Amino acid sequence: MTDDWKRRLDALHAELVRRDDPVAWVTEADAVEASRRYPHIALRGPVFGVAALDPAADGPCWRLLKPVVDGMPQQARDALNSHLWFQAKDGAGDPAVRRELLTAVAVLERAPADEVDALGVRYRVVRGDEFARTGDDGLEPPRPTDPEVPGASWEEPGAAPSPDVGFALDPGRDEGPMAGALRLGLRDFTYTGARFPDDVREDSARAVLTHPDVVRLPVGFSVAERDGADWTPFGSLAATPHEARRALYEGMARVWAMLYRFDERKKALYARAAETFRAAGRADEASVEGRQFRICRVERMIRLGPDGPEPPRPSDVDEYGPMKLHPTLCEDGTVRFND
Repeated sequence: MTDDWKRRLDALHAELVRRDDPVAWVTEADAVEASRRYPHIALRGPVFGVAALDPAADGPCWRLLKPVVDGMPQQARDALNSHLWFQAKDGAGDPAVRRELLTAVAVLERAPADEVDALGVRYRVVRGDEFARTGDDGLEPPRPTDPEVPGASWEEPGAAPSPDVGFALDPGRDEGPMAGALRLGLRDFTYTGARFPDDVREDSARAVLTHPDVVRLPVGFSVAERDGADWTPFGSLAATPHEARRALYEGMARVWAMLYRFDERKKALYARAAETFRAAGRADEASVEGRQFRICRVERMIRLGPDGPEPPRPSDVDEYGPMKLHPTLCEDGTVRFND
């Protein structure tokens, strides 16, 4: 450990003591216990989102504009395309303002651009890595101190807003000594092993040099299924454990029967398992027909360099390219649907 990092961790510990916050102490104790029970890290792979650097906002800091959850860079580029198009359509009364926004949209329609400027704001497609802690019994489930939505419903979706939106990519912010220690360990993280192609490993090693700092994003939650000795996450990332539990409940109770055309026997079997899971309240595991599911805790990180967050790497894969997503929007605000 370098002297600089030791000073940072000492400062985090001193701040925790100074605050005399029982909740913070319990959260820190939870993190210590998790590091003991789940000492390893399982990499899921890259995720992508959109960040913005707005000089008019508070502080010279990149902030997330779109959640870092997409599996391909082009999905994030499309999200930025739509954001700028709707800003031009609904939020721009001045033709000159609308023209500048539409110029950025045109760039995203023609090329796989990872950065565009509009109205003094820099927009960038950013790359993160998604991972989970693992131990002898598999992936880490939610911790007792992870946030829950009071009175959350099993019937209505009630999805909590993504904590990513507006999140400041500030590498100097840590919640406590354990968070700081994890960030320290992630600085040198690279893709290794024969399962990764050469170009992926080379890009990963290069990123440690070009983007040496790390920001940890808000924790998320997902459903995973045991496959032999491994666990395979599936479904979208949820902001709270209950959202992930509800997704598992809905899958077993209704959705999977329609998707996979269960017969009546199998449909009833999964429906009973769903109700048993729901009746347990905050259960993190469910089993049905020899299948085992777990609500798991998902973490993500973004690398930062001197010029901000890391964009997609050359080895990151897209399954499709840029395209025109919306009707033609004229500078006067008219939408032409027949172009």
